[in-house]
Amino acid sequence: MSSMPLLKALAKAGIGPRRQLADAIRQGRVEVNGKVVEDFGYPLNVETDHVSIDKRPVDLKPGQAVYLLLNKPKGVLSTTSDERGRRTVLDILPENYRRLRLYPVGRLDKESTGLLLLTNDGELTHRLTHPSFQHEKEYLVSTNARLPASEKRRLEQGLELEDGITHRAIVKEVQAKPFNYSITIHEGRKRQVRRMFECLGHRILALKRVRMGNIQLGDLGEGEIRELSAQEVQALLTDVTEHAKRA
Repeated sequence: MSSMPLLKALAKAGIGPRRQLADAIRQGRVEVNGKVVEDFGYPLNVETDHVSIDKRPVDLKPGQAVYLLLNKPKGVLSTTSDERGRRTVLDILPENYRRLRLYPVGRLDKESTGLLLLTNDGELTHRLTHPSFQHEKEYLVSTNARLPASEKRRLEQGLELEDGITHRAIVKEVQAKPFNYSITIHEGRKRQVRRMFECLGHRILALKRVRMGNIQLGDLGEGEIRELSAQEVQALLTDVTEHAKRA
């Protein structure tokens, strides 16, 4: 019998982010063989059981996993839909990818640009975005003023934000117009880099993510996409597996 926990099976099916699926289970919106199930670990037979969310059947046998790298343009939302009709990352994908139930791995705020991964691999997405998985993220920053050495040290050692002290960061001066700094962090708090600089009284004029773990944005143009190579996917999977062993 091909059995696995309900939440894991839904995540692997690639129908949405793991957090949203967990909410659906918790709220009693998931049914297995016609009965509401609110247990994340309910043993699901993916071969024979019938699952629905909000009365809509779920296909538990996803197609081939897809991993895309997008250079997100400014003004585009890092989400799959928007109630106000604003442009999302799915809107700028070629038609053949829009049907694959892809969703972003983490987010970039509307005004930021750069590297964003999209995939239908729900389990990998969960592990890459979980707070315990300290995946490096590197950003290029354009600020309204040069950082004194004392402020650079504060960024590197950790700042007190409203949601807690940030972890150590790596900050370097760069000459890549219009950017003048590179900052590497391991966390993924909402608007974290912007808030770190705002805490020091500096305004960010432009923010671009250029690396996530071993994945580099490279010379991919704004709005362009490419599929990750087999080597890049394997590197992501290896990083996730090694971290899980250490956790």
